[in-house]
Amino acid sequence: MTSRVPVLLSSSSVFPEPTAAAFEMAATVGYDGLEVMVWTDAVSQDAGALKGLADHYGVPVLSVHAPCLLVTQRVWSSDPWERLTRAAQLAETLGAPTVVVHPPFRWQGDYARNFAEGLTKVRGRHPDLTFAVENMFPVKMAGRWVVPYNPGWDPTETGFNAYTLDLSHCAASRVDALEMADRMGAGLRHVHLGDGTGEGRDEHLVPGRGNQPCAELLRSLAGRGFTGSVALEINTRKAASRPAREADLREALAFARRHLETSPAVRQA
Repeated sequence: MTSRVPVLLSSSSVFPEPTAAAFEMAATVGYDGLEVMVWTDAVSQDAGALKGLADHYGVPVLSVHAPCLLVTQRVWSSDPWERLTRAAQLAETLGAPTVVVHPPFRWQGDYARNFAEGLTKVRGRHPDLTFAVENMFPVKMAGRWVVPYNPGWDPTETGFNAYTLDLSHCAASRVDALEMADRMGAGLRHVHLGDGTGEGRDEHLVPGRGNQPCAELLRSLAGRGFTGSVALEINTRKAASRPAREADLREALAFARRHLETSPAVRQA
C-alpha cells in the first residue's frame, strides 16, 4: 500500500551542504518533496531559485520553515512579523501549503506579547496556508534550565489551530510525544520526524536510533485523521561523505514509509 502522507526532506538535514544539495539528494533518494528551512543561504530565501530547483529535480516544495532560529534573526528583516509574512509569501509562490513557525523568543517585543493575535491576523491574509506552530524545549545555560520562549516552549498551553510536532524536541524537553500529539488533537498538521535519547538536548537522530516513539507516532497518524505531511529533520553533520549522508537520508525515508504504511497501532491505556 502506498502511503497517502507525503514524506518530505527538510533542507536542514543536509547541512553543512547548501539548500540546492537538498533538492538533489531528495530526488536521488526518493522523497516526495522538500521542506525549505529559510536561513542564511541566499537560495533558501529566493522564490525564483527555489522554483528552478524544484522544477529541475522534480521535487516540489511542500513546506516552508520560517526563519525563527537565533542565526536567522536578520534574514529578510529584523522585524519578526515581516519575516513571517515573507515566509508566507514564499510558500504561496511555491505552492507549499504549510508554514512552520516557532513560538516567539521572550525578547521579541510586540511579536512575543501579541503572537497569538498577530498570527490570527497573518492567517487571515493568507487563508490558504496552514501556519503550524512547533513545540520547542527548554535550554541549559550557565548550569540552569531556561525557557527562552514566550509564554513557553509548549504551544498547546496557549492553543493554536495548527501545530508541528517535533519528536526530537519532545526528547529534549522530556515529554511523551504521543501525549503531546494527543494535546495537539485535530490541530496536528505537520510532523518533524527525528529521534532523540531524552538526555535534555536536541539531537535530531535518524528515527530508530534513539528511544522516542517514532514508529508508534507514525502508525497512529491515520487514526488521528492526519492529513498533513511528515518532514525528516535529522542531523547529518558528521557524515563523512555525500554517500554516507545519502545513506542516512535513505534509512530515515525507509523508516517513515514503513511505519506510515502499517495499520494504526492500538494504544494501551
